[in-house]
Formats: sequence, structure tokens, C-alpha cells
Amino acid sequence: MAVEIFNQNPTIFAPVKSSKGSSKTDYLWVSDPLEPHDDGDDMDSEEPIDPDEVFDLIRSIADPEHPNTLEELRVVSAPQITIIGNCVHVEFTPTVPHCGLSTLIGLSIRVRLIRALPSRFKIDITLKPGSHQSELAVNKQLNDKERVAAALENPALVQTLEQTLANASLRDHNEVREMLARQYQEEVFDLARKSNVIVALDTGAGKTFIALLLLKWVSAVTPGAKSIFLVPQVALVEQQGHFIASQSSLRVIKLHGALEIDLADRRGWTRKWENYDVFVMTPQIFLNLITHSLWTIDKVSLMIFDECHHARKNHPYNGIMREYFEIVSPQQRPKIFGMTASPIWNIQDAAGSLAVLEQNLDAKVVTVHNHADELAVYASKASEIIKQYPPPPEEYGVSSPTLFECLNVFKRTFCSLNIGWDDIERRYMTTLFNLGPYCASLYLYLEIRQCISQPRKVEELPSDPSASSPDPLADLDQIEDILTAFDDLSSSPSVSLEWCSPKLRVLVEILLSHRAQPFQCIVFVEQRQVAVCLAKVLPCIPGLHGVVRCTELVGQGDSTNGVLKNSGQSTQKTLQSFREGSTNLIIATAVAEEGIDLPACDLVIRFDALQHMIGYVQSRGRARSKASTFVIMVEENDSAQMARYKAFSEMDPELKAIYHSRQDDAIYGDSDADEEEIHPRDLAERERYVIPSTNAVLSYDNAITLLNRLCAHIPHDAFTPTHCPKYSGEFEAVLRLPSSLPLLPQDLQYQGPRKFSKKEAKRAVTFLAVKRLHELNVFDQYLLPIPSAQKGHEENDGTPSLNVDQVPNIMHVSVKDPWTTDYSQQLWIHPIFIDDRRVAGLVTGTQLYPTGLSCEKSRVRISAPDLVRSDGMQRETMHLFTKECIWYRITASPLDLLGLYLVPIANTGQPDFAVMQRFMAFPRGNPNWENIDETDFGRLIVVNVNLVGHTYTLRQVRDDLSPASVPPEGSPEAGFPTYHDYWVHKWTGKSGSRKKPPYIPDTGPLVELSPLARSKSTAVYPLNSKSFDDASTEPLPPATEPPHVLFPRDCCRWVYIPEDVCEALEILPALCYRITDIYRVRRARLSLSLPPILDDLLVEAFTLPCAAAGYNNQRLETLGDAVLELCTSVHLFNKYPNRHQGQLSIMRQNSICNRFLLSRAKEIGLETFLTSETRVARIWKQSIQRALLDDFDCMEATLGASFVTGGIEMALQSGRALGLDFGGPMPWNIRYGTPEASPVPTMFAELEETLGYSFRCGKLLLEALTHPSFENQLTSSYERLEFLGDAILDLVVIDYLYRKFPDADSDELAWPRTRAICAPALAHVAVRCLKLHHFMLVNSFKLSLEIQRCAPELQACSGEEIVQRGWRYDPPKAISDVFESVVGAVLVDSNYNYERTAAAVESVMHDVLEALTPSLQRDPITELMEWAGTSGCMSSKQIVFKKTTSSQRGGQHGVTTTVHGVTVAGPMFSTSSMIAKQLAAEQTLSVLRDQGNEHSLEHLCDCRNARRSKPDSAQIPVLTTVLPID
Repeated sequence: MAVEIFNQNPTIFAPVKSSKGSSKTDYLWVSDPLEPHDDGDDMDSEEPIDPDEVFDLIRSIADPEHPNTLEELRVVSAPQITIIGNCVHVEFTPTVPHCGLSTLIGLSIRVRLIRALPSRFKIDITLKPGSHQSELAVNKQLNDKERVAAALENPALVQTLEQTLANASLRDHNEVREMLARQYQEEVFDLARKSNVIVALDTGAGKTFIALLLLKWVSAVTPGAKSIFLVPQVALVEQQGHFIASQSSLRVIKLHGALEIDLADRRGWTRKWENYDVFVMTPQIFLNLITHSLWTIDKVSLMIFDECHHARKNHPYNGIMREYFEIVSPQQRPKIFGMTASPIWNIQDAAGSLAVLEQNLDAKVVTVHNHADELAVYASKASEIIKQYPPPPEEYGVSSPTLFECLNVFKRTFCSLNIGWDDIERRYMTTLFNLGPYCASLYLYLEIRQCISQPRKVEELPSDPSASSPDPLADLDQIEDILTAFDDLSSSPSVSLEWCSPKLRVLVEILLSHRAQPFQCIVFVEQRQVAVCLAKVLPCIPGLHGVVRCTELVGQGDSTNGVLKNSGQSTQKTLQSFREGSTNLIIATAVAEEGIDLPACDLVIRFDALQHMIGYVQSRGRARSKASTFVIMVEENDSAQMARYKAFSEMDPELKAIYHSRQDDAIYGDSDADEEEIHPRDLAERERYVIPSTNAVLSYDNAITLLNRLCAHIPHDAFTPTHCPKYSGEFEAVLRLPSSLPLLPQDLQYQGPRKFSKKEAKRAVTFLAVKRLHELNVFDQYLLPIPSAQKGHEENDGTPSLNVDQVPNIMHVSVKDPWTTDYSQQLWIHPIFIDDRRVAGLVTGTQLYPTGLSCEKSRVRISAPDLVRSDGMQRETMHLFTKECIWYRITASPLDLLGLYLVPIANTGQPDFAVMQRFMAFPRGNPNWENIDETDFGRLIVVNVNLVGHTYTLRQVRDDLSPASVPPEGSPEAGFPTYHDYWVHKWTGKSGSRKKPPYIPDTGPLVELSPLARSKSTAVYPLNSKSFDDASTEPLPPATEPPHVLFPRDCCRWVYIPEDVCEALEILPALCYRITDIYRVRRARLSLSLPPILDDLLVEAFTLPCAAAGYNNQRLETLGDAVLELCTSVHLFNKYPNRHQGQLSIMRQNSICNRFLLSRAKEIGLETFLTSETRVARIWKQSIQRALLDDFDCMEATLGASFVTGGIEMALQSGRALGLDFGGPMPWNIRYGTPEASPVPTMFAELEETLGYSFRCGKLLLEALTHPSFENQLTSSYERLEFLGDAILDLVVIDYLYRKFPDADSDELAWPRTRAICAPALAHVAVRCLKLHHFMLVNSFKLSLEIQRCAPELQACSGEEIVQRGWRYDPPKAISDVFESVVGAVLVDSNYNYERTAAAVESVMHDVLEALTPSLQRDPITELMEWAGTSGCMSSKQIVFKKTTSSQRGGQHGVTTTVHGVTVAGPMFSTSSMIAKQLAAEQTLSVLRDQGNEHSLEHLCDCRNARRSKPDSAQIPVLTTVLPID
């Protein structure tokens, strides 16, 4: 089938010249688009970007239907790109307004920018206003995260995207020259093909290119080969992945950031495995994939270890190799290729070091033998110089007090604010020793300035009379004043060498000696703060100003404070700047020693002492040209440092000689004396546990990681520290798990075996604990603590669910429909009654269910059918009769496809064929008026041959008038000489508008007619209406005189349709839709095994909003959503008794997410029962439209209908029929039984009385009141019960609103619900009604103070106040949590009696529930955004809230509001950032509404006209064809 071309002849424009050069970005899918970058080298630090750079990224994207770029077609241009902060907005213009590929073009732009820009950028892709007929619908798709994520899982769409982006990627890499292998590289490559090798070559010798040759060879000789390229640093993932992708056609994916990778997404990892050839990643990720049996080593063809000298001790490289050696058959093991410039770690036993490395990697160390001369040309050795410097003086003569002396007074304050002063002091002293007082003070200034700018929580410390202030926050003002006095440190343009250390002065001398010629230099230091300070100070030293352009290159480290957390620009930007020459000096830590691709430097300086051989070799490798200089700085008289350097220098050629001359026989042994080396006996005693069902592996290498991942998901509030396992003991470790894990006391503590090292003892006891936790089902069969929180392709038990990614947006659905006649051998007639009077018969090939409806003021119903006795000719008569009657009374247009016959009915109950034959004698009207008399007035239908499609009712025949009569004054025909002249003018029309002239007789009488309106009883009918037996007492509207027209009688025809049939035609559309609805819901009930849900409720649940039926499923969907959450929560709560709240919450989300519901709906075929036909009488049943994503709404609506009909028990039955995760249809009280009885502490008697419920299990109530900070040996904390109570409250409140406000729509139900179950409202109930703050078991002084602070406010306010203005309150979440947990405890204790629990909740929440209304006022932020939007402002982009923190206000949060770049309100301060934002929004709204204010919206906003010009949004249509199904 030919592909549709939307623009056959597009205009081609000449591309503009790039202002920035090509962008250096990755190929599509080189790394995971859904995984945020979490680089170890600060990959996402702030760096500016401008529209030209963004344009360079997208200009070369190929158009989907033409061999041109988006730039050449002017689809994108630089002026259409705007950047505000971290928001990138790209507007694009399709070549034609009806372009069907606009969504694909926008998605290509989004994917391109996702791949190229750092993760901090928010990308907004929209069509140019007015450029497309479906503008808002396309914009909605492009900026909906869920739809974009789902689209990127579609393989066919991904392939199309790759084709459009291939041109852009090629443009990125068009500067990469084709590389050819040198002879020494081919020599090593030949060795690597034959066996496992470790190539030992100096930095810059091209080891990665040899690895590339091996990758290509493996892919060529092994079809479908998968290769793993392991690197020790995140920066190397980007670098090596980019190199392989640019130099080969291999499909490369880059993976890093282990904590953000979803290890539960098994299908996603399977797709990655299938779609790529080379996987470049950090080793911990690969180890995790092996652990959870996502991938297996035996399926890998080649494993490459970059910087493989790390394969020692407990490095992840070694963990991977231990799994490698578990493969018994060598033939099933992958090939190994290692790369390093320094294979020897311990120079005291070089042979032993090589042997250990070879043993660990199952490979031989090799180097170049036959082409050593060529290697020397490309890897030449730089000249080495030793530069000595004097030791630092004891005194620098700096005036006192110094910044350190001033700040040291506040040591206790810093500790109470969680600022690690001890670490800062240590770094300060190191900086003072190395760089001198100026740099030391600069570091201290930057560090403390950054630390106090962040919001801090005060730690509780023992009282100390010597403390500087009883209130740590009050000391911040004094600290701020001190820093202000030293502001010159960060802004001084010149720094005197008198304030610098002798070591720094010597460094300056070295740099000055190279200033005569352009140079590139790297200075290696040990500590990050030294690098930061040097980078800031060197350009300010006289003589170096304008000579050095420097920046620092440091790793992320583990500091959470100040300048060490975010220093300098990103690693990628630093490296790019150095390569391009805009930066000529890098101050680097060890992060730049190995792996990173840098050009050969003219000068490399080792500023700090050498510690090991690898550091010496790697840093010297940066000076790899003959003209380069490698400077080693050594302190005068430091004989130990000098001896170490000489040993490294002298041993280097000897070490190379060792692995040059090694024979094939390996020398094994490990003489490394490091105390953390794994003892051989410990290594031999290690255990390994394999899950039989999945082959997931638990080992000593991954046990600690698995346990930490479990604990990381345990929820904790601001008053509870992060839950971590606690270790004690040394060589026999004892492990204590967090008490928040819902385990028995004996399962919370473990004793490990005795080991030879402390670390091994820790690994051993953790191994035992994780193994036990798997037995307790805390870890699943893949050793995961939680299933995937994103994909939803599997159930919580690992059972695959239907993958809905392959479901197309446009699909054909055969809906259940009773309307069939042509293909039915038997026909059935159903008598139609209007007000108990039989008026006609409805004939179909299906026996319809008797049903009825109220239609305007009449009661309509059909009764049981009877078999029609007819032949083929009579079928044709019924068909033609029905077709013509519908044409006259309903559609006014021809209709050929009919699935029903509406026929007059005889006394026998059979069709009255005599009446139909009388009609069919003149189906288009009888021209003979001879027998028409007064008895026919008001009954006959009349048509005019000149006015096709118009029908009239005969009022009378005017024998007193003729076409030649003169129209009277005031009549429509007045102004014309005769009626004939008026009709000629009226019916002739414009020239050429009629095929033939109208027929207008000159003689004969006129007929007076009333226009007969088509059937105005729309197809909409009411649900849950009055009983059919009830008589309406509402008065009828007064009758009005219908309009009339005069026509010549002889150009009119009269039609005979019985009055009863005409009356039936009036209600036919509504009756047909009612019959269809009842037919579908009863077929659904039968086919899906649904319980006996009320018909009207199920009809409502199956009716989509697009049907415009006067009702839809949204109200029931809102209710059913809460039913779904509660039923799922109860099932998970009981199925997984040992899993904590964090695990259960994610599992619940997987079972209630839209993806899961959609998959279940598709599995049972729910879409065939849904109603989406628009209820318009003139549009007869031909084809209908449906949005496929409405299916999951109908799932929830069905649950809501079940709950309304029969409560929780019927909802459980529906859950089974719909395939939901409810645990079965058995009632809860039978399934789970009664909890074991235990006494209730007397201290809780008052609580039971207030609650109106007496507990049988006192242990449950004790658990419900126990905060995680309180160590309780009898029970765990309240978090699991809170998980349950949260779902209960949601259903209780929404059910209350559903019943109280029957006319409220879903939005009017959802908003008051959020106000009733928010933290302030629940805390109000907990404090004022139940006084739970008196009963809580808490062991946190700060939490107790917070409760004491907010309790009086909550007690004083009313339910109406908390509902209306709850946003003003910020109680600790623990108060609302404990109320939820008490509610959960009531449900469990009552043997899961929901009705009893709901009654107790409604009783205690009475004042809050009474205050809820559908018209509840919105909070200020929502009200501001909605008001601004309705006023025409693009509020989501133009109204910005900016946060600040004030030390003068005790660290309170401040918020300022800007509108269109103008500050309108604030700063508004509060202890809560959200309250401050609400206050700012409230003030902003007041200012914008004031038209007299210069900052009113009318004065500031310039986007209202553009806003109003946009068309209404539309849903994505899904074509659904109606096919008859009996």
C-alpha cells in the first residue's frame, strides 16, 4: 500500500552557517534515555547554553517523508528556540497544516535534546501557534511524560526515530577521521584473538583502538555477539562509548548511575540486550545485572576491562570475575581483554603483582615485541625534572584574628547545624600547609558561605554552658557578618605571593618559565579543595594574569558540604575547553590520571607527593611527547619522598622488562601486604547462594549492596534518621537490622562467623541476613526488594502481564452490538410501548432484553420478542419502509445500512404489511390530492419537490389562494407582485446552483404547512431516573402557535406514515441507544463473569465521556479508584507480612497504575463492551471514535459500580473478573480471620472511648501508636498500618462525597477529597478529636517540640477552617500518619469489617466532612494559575516562584514571585517552603487582579491574544468499527 505524502512539493531553503560549530553529542540510544546521568565527576553541574547551541543539535534531523533536514524545510530555526533558566522551549513549524507526521517530528526533536542536554534541562516542544489544525492535541502528546515514555518503548517507532536522527548524529561525528591500525596495534590484536590477554601499554599508545578492533572481530565471527566494555569511572563510560560508536557501526549503549537504574524492569533489560551489540558501563551495574539474573556471563562473547589493574581485592572487577569462574566449562566463558598502563601495583614484588592480576582476570599480560620501535615513536617519554621547594614557615605574619579564628568560636553551632566542622578544619590545615594562609582562608570562606546558604535542621546536642548561643540559628547572623567582612577573599583581582606558601611560589616559578610559548599544562594535586583554590588564585597572581586560563577537574567525592559538592564546571565542558585551547591549565585530582582522553601536554606537574607506582606512571603518561616536561615537586630535605620517586623512576624500566620477558608459565602468588587483602582461607570459605527458580545470585560481593538497597526504601520522616543496618564486633560481626522492618525480633539480629578481616566478617554476616530475608519473602525471587516502579509489565509476583506498548494508537474494535437483520435467518419483533400503549414493533435478528426508559414526559419500553413470520419480499418491504421513515423523520439523508426495522404492528403482534405496502406505493409522496379532506389536517406529512430534505405537516388546503394571488402586507412573501414571483426568486437561487429550474405551477390552490422538525428527542436519556410507574406532576410549558408556510399544492406530495409509527420514530434514537447499552452490559456480565451489578450503574461505568450521553464513567471512576487502592492494599498487606511500607507502596502502585489496568482490560477484551458513540439523533450508526486509553477508566468505574451495588464483597468479585490484584473473591473476614486477642493497655482506654471502638488486639493499637523513633520490642512501628489506613480514608471520604453530592462531577469530587485527606486536615482530626498526640510513643525531642508547637493551633481551628485554609498549617507528618495507622488498625482488628471502620472514621471526621462542598475554594497557587490561565496568560511559563533562605529569620524559607520577569510579590517567609509559596501566590493574585496597580496582569501580560487564538484540545481518535455480533 502506498504511503501517504502530506506535502508533495515542499519549499527547500538554504541552511544557515552554524555559529557554534557542530555539537559534540552521542548517537541515538547510545545511552538509556530514561536514566538520568549520575556521574561521579559532576557531569551535571551548571553550564550555560544558548539557542544557537540547541539549534545546532536539531537542525540536521531528517524530515520523515523528504530527503531534507528540518532546517532546510524551515521546520526549525534559531528564533523559534527560547531558553529561560533550565527550561528549553522549541517551537517547530510543519510544512502543511494537516501534516500527519508532526508528532513524529516533535518526538525526534525531544529525543535528540534528551540525549544531548544535561538532565537538569526541562524540554518543552510545541507547534508554532496556528501552524497545525490539531495543534493542542499534538502539543499535549509531545509534553506528556507517560506518552513519550510509552512511545520510546515501541520498537517500530524507535527504528523510525533512529532513521530521522542518524543524519544529525552523522553531522556530530563528521569531524572524526577514519583511524587505521598501526603495526604494533595489529601485533597485540593478533595475540588477543588467540587467547585472553592484558595489554600493558603507556598512556596514548592506542589501547582502546585495539579493543575496538577486537570488538569488530568478535561481532564478525560470532553473529549476535554481545560485548561488555567495563570502565572504572563514569566519565570513561561517555568517552569510550562515544569512541566506539563513532568508529564503528556497532550498536552501543552507555550505562552508568547504578542507583537510578531500574533493576526490576526485566523486559526493558531484555530489550536492551536484544537491541545493542556493545554495552559500555561501570562494573557495579554489570555486577547488579548478574546478581538479579537479568543477564548472565555465559551469554557474553567478550568482556573488556579498562584500567584493569583495579581487578584486585574486593573491587567490582573482581566480583565479576568470581562469577566468571563459576562457569565450569571454559568454552562457555567469554573472551577477556584487559587494558592498563600500569599492571604492577607492588614494586616490591613485581612478579607477584603480575601473577595476581593474571590470575584474577584469567589472562596473560602482553606488550609489544616485534614493533617496539614504532611504539616508541607514538609513545615517547618526556623529560623528568625534580623541583624542590622549602618547607612552609611556622608564621606568615598574617594579622589576627584570621577567618579561621573567628569561625572556630562557633564550632558547636556548626555541629548542631549538621556542618562537619572537624572535616572542614582538617582540610583547612592541609590547605594552609600546601598553599598558605590566603588560599586556606579562601577555602574556608567558600565552604562556610555555601554551607549556611542551604536550609539546615538543628541537631539535638547536650547542653554546654560554654556554647556561643543557646539558639544555633541565631548564631548564623554573626557568622554572616564575619563572612561579609572577608568578602574581599573571593573578589580580589590580585593576590600577593607573600600570603602564599613556598610550595605555591615554586609552582608559580615553574609556570612563569613556560610563559614564553603557548603551552598546555596539568597540575596534579591530592585533595579537591586544593584544586579549587589553586584554580581561583593562580590567574590572580602577578605575572600569571592573562598567561594561565585555568579550571579545576575533580571528582564528586563524598562530601555534602559547600564548595566540595559543586565546584567548577562540568567534566565534559572542562575537557572540551582544554582540547580546544580556551583553557590551558587544569588543576586535577587523581580523576585525570587514568583513562580520560586528553591531548599530550607540554607541561605536567606533580604538585603533591607520589604515593604509588600507578600514580607515577599514569600522571607521567599525560606528558607523552618528546618536547613535554614532567615536573615532580619534592620538599627540601624530604629524603623519604625523594627515595620513593627514585624507586619509581628506576623500577619503571625494570618492571617493563619483567612483563616483556615473561614466559608462558604464570607465576602465582600474592605478597601484597595490605591489611584489607582477602585472606586465602576467607576466600575459600565464601558461600554462594543461587535462587533455583531464577538463577539470581547472592554472594559476599553483593550482599551489602542488596541490604543497603532494601534499607534505602524504608520511608522516614524529617525526625527519623535514614534507616541503616548497624554492625558491631570486629572479626565476628553482629548485624542489627532497622527496627522499622516488620520482622520478628529473632530475624532482626544476626551473628556472623569468625573471619580474618573486619570487612570480610561484615560481608559474611550480611550474607546470612540477606539469605534469611529472602526466605522471609522480603526479597523476591530475583533478590530485588521491590518490583519495577515504572514499567508495569509484570505483576508483583513476577508473572508477566500483557505488554501494551505494541497496541497501536488507531485500532479496529468489533464492539458488541445487537443490531443485525441481513445476516439473520430468524427475525424477532419487539413491541414498543409508550405510556403502556403499543405503537410499533422493533424487528432485529437478535432477541433483545426487555428494557425501558423515560423519554421527555413519556414512559417507553419494549417487551418480550416474538418470532417474525415473513418471507424475503416482506423483509425487503420492512427494510424500505424503515429506511424511508428514518429519512423523513430523523436523518434527512439516505441511509442504506440498517440493523433494525421499525414497523407498524398488527393486533396479532406481527408486522402490519398492509400499512407498509400502502406507504411503499408512494414512498416519496403521493401527488394525488383528491381524497384529502379535513380529517387529514394535522396528520399527513408533506414534502416539496423543490426542497429536498424538508418535511412539513399539513395544516389546511387554501382553495381561496393561488400562485397568482397577491401576498398580504406583513407576510414573508410581501413585496412581490404574486406568490409565484416570490417562489421563483426564492427557489431559483444563484445562477448555476440548480441542475434544473424549479417546478412552480401557475394555477391551483395553495397548501398551508407547518415545518416538521426532525426527531428532536436526542439520543440522550437519563439514568437513575424516576420509576416508569411514577406520573410526572411538572406542568407542561404553554403551547405556542407553530410557524407556517404557503406552497403551491401541485408541487407538493403527501406521505402516509401512521401516527403511532411517527410517535415511535420520535423516541427511536434514544430507545436504540438504551437497548444497545443494556445489551452490552448484560453481555459483559455474562462474558466476564461479573457479579450482578445494577444495569444503570454498569451502563454508566461503560460510557465514555466522548459519548456526550449526559452521564459518563468519571464519577464512578473516581470512586472506583479508591476501591481499587483499598482492595489492593489489603491483599498486599496480608500477602507480604514481612515487607515494609516502602516496598508495599511501590507494589501497590504497580497494581493500580494505568498501564497495568490497560493490560488487564485488553486481556479480557473490555473495549468490545464500551460505549463511545456520540448521542446525536441525526448521526446514525455507521462508525464511532474511541480513545483507547479510556479503557482503564472503565476498569475503575466498574469497581465503583460494584461497590455502590454490593459494597466491598461485590467489588472483590468484580476484581477477580477483571483480573486485578485483589487476592480472590473470598470476603476478607473469611480469608484473613480474626487477629489474636491481646490486652489493651489501660492508658489507651480514653482513646477507645473517643474513637467509639474497642480493640480486641491491644498489640495492634500499640503498633499503630509507635513512631519509628521509638524502639519497641513488642511490635514494629506504625508504617505498615499507615499504608492500610491511607487507602481506607481515601475510600471513606470519596464515598461520602459520592453519596452526598449526586450531581457533582469527578473534578468536583476529587478536589474536596484532597482537602479532607491532606496532612493538615488529618492532623486536625488526630489532635482535636482523638488527642492522638497524647498517646503517641515517640523518642525524638525535635518531633515532640514540633507536636507541642502545632497542637494548640490544630485544637483551636474548626473543621471548616482547616478545609478552607489548611494550606496555612504545617504540622509534622507523623501526626497525620498515626491517625491513618489507627484507622488501619481498626480495619484489621474488626476482622476487616469495612462498614464498621467507615462508620468510625465518619464519626471522628464529622466536622471536616461537613465542611466539604464541590465548590470548595482552591488554594492560592492553584487559584493563581487557573485565574491567570483563563485570563489568557501562559501562566506555567510566565509565573515563576523563586526560593530564598534568610539567616536573619532563623533560616526560614522565603519565596518571591515574578510575572513576565517582573517581581510582583515577596519575599514571603515561613518555616515551610510550601506555606511561603502559598502566601506569595495569595499576594500575587491580589496584585494581578488590581487593575489600578502597575503590576496588574493587564499591564504585564503580553500573551493573552496568542492564548485565545489557539483551538480547543482534542483527544487522539481511535477508529472503532461497529460490527454486528449476536
